[in-house]
Amino acid sequence: MNLLLRIFAEREQFEDINSTKEKLQDLVLKEGFELNSKTYYTLAVCASYKGQLDTAMDYLQKALAIALASDSKEDICHAIFGLAMCYSHPKIGRQSDALKEIYNLQVFFQVYQMPELQASSLLLNADILKQMKKYDETIEILWRAYDIIRETRNVVMSNVLMGALADTYFEIGDKDMARTYITLALRSIDQENHRRTARMAKTLADKIGGETQSNFDLIFDEANHAVIEKKIGRIDFKNQFILLDLLRLFVTNQGQIYSKEFLVENVWKQPYDPAIHDNKIYVTIKRLRKLIEPDYEKPKYIFRAKNGYYMNKAARVHFEH
Repeated sequence: MNLLLRIFAEREQFEDINSTKEKLQDLVLKEGFELNSKTYYTLAVCASYKGQLDTAMDYLQKALAIALASDSKEDICHAIFGLAMCYSHPKIGRQSDALKEIYNLQVFFQVYQMPELQASSLLLNADILKQMKKYDETIEILWRAYDIIRETRNVVMSNVLMGALADTYFEIGDKDMARTYITLALRSIDQENHRRTARMAKTLADKIGGETQSNFDLIFDEANHAVIEKKIGRIDFKNQFILLDLLRLFVTNQGQIYSKEFLVENVWKQPYDPAIHDNKIYVTIKRLRKLIEPDYEKPKYIFRAKNGYYMNKAARVHFEH
């Protein structure tokens, strides 16, 4: 149910959120169901999406009490996180209480593996510190969140993180860095399915101002196995590991010519045999070009030399580790 609500929220389907809340309430009033901690948490999420923060906090207190009574660590952590989010809201303004709840969560995360909730708590922590104008600490916390998000490969959280970095750098006064991160976020967001994140990113881009086009022709997103090309947009490599390894080699050493022998031994991990590998290299380079070149007939990234292949040194490439 919580996952479904997150999907509704991202798609900004507020009628569906309201309907979900009403169905839960009907189950309680008409069917006599006893609410457990997860249900109270779900009701709190519904209320918070509607801006009913006092109601949400009431539900979360009940969720926490039930979770503590049953000693359900996962439910306890979700209730604490929900309270921290409500406390940190500008309408509530209890940032110090929010930070206390976040620090309480760190104790649980030392023992229990809940990576997505841990990353969410770090993002919230960073947002509070940014409100307090503690920018160095904010950036440090955001990069801690990045380490977790990279492992979970949660695309929505990755985009939220990039937006948070953009907003923080904007507050510091580094507009160029802010534009880089917000552009990366905008080009990565699924505009149809993640409307809420897209709307927030566009609002932030408008606030930052200036050019929102990337300063880079290619952005190699190592964490998500993807590339963002300036004209094409996001290109997912999915299970195309050879193509990804080949491109990684080229972008990390622009202008360096790699012989066919080197490519076979370092990408395919095989001894070079021209009878086997010459055509394989040709076909693979062709596939890679079709993926990343805006105009396949006039390549601007991967060039052929007499003794191998190389990445155009003039291409503006950014490597996201």
